[in-house]
Amino acid sequence: MSDPIFSGAPGNVPEPPSPPADTPTILLDPAESRPRAMQLWMHRISVFLFVLISAVAGVLLIILPWTPEWTDNYLLLSFPALRSFVTNGFFRGICSGLGLLDIWIGFWEALHYHEHH
Repeated sequence: MSDPIFSGAPGNVPEPPSPPADTPTILLDPAESRPRAMQLWMHRISVFLFVLISAVAGVLLIILPWTPEWTDNYLLLSFPALRSFVTNGFFRGICSGLGLLDIWIGFWEALHYHEHH
């Protein structure tokens, strides 16, 4: 009465069943899920920082060209030709337009953010 499965012979040891192809292996190997979770959080933080920096830089580019600090600063007092170019309304408008574009790009990135699973 010898059972071939439990006989102890090396050739009769059954292999454990493999999971189906559609079964997520994260549940089977929790160490593998840590790098994915870390990558996911790093991606979230990078998107948040991108949106924050874009919004702050955009607001500064919209407001700063129209303040006295834009033209009355130490760097431009030494260069009168550059100062007259920077005080031009067209140049100030371009800077403000770039600020609006920067804000739009940041919020577009925030609205179109999706996580890859």
